[in-house]
Amino acid sequence: MPIYEYRCKECEKDFEKYVPGATTTVACPTCASEQVMRKLSVFGLKTAGSYQPSAMSSGGGCCGGGCSCH
Repeated sequence: MPIYEYRCKECEKDFEKYVPGATTTVACPTCASEQVMRKLSVFGLKTAGSYQPSAMSSGGGCCGGGCSCH
């Protein structure tokens, strides 16, 4: 089940809710109003290690120095 973020239009509180399907009615846990809107959820990704630039040693930035942009 996905977790969605909502904002209540009545009391303006933000909350999260597990929603099993698109037709599920969602009510604010603070004021019980069904006048809620789903917020755009943003997420981040964490990767193991740190950024390692490529092994090209010819200088230059994005293209490795092979063009005349540098």
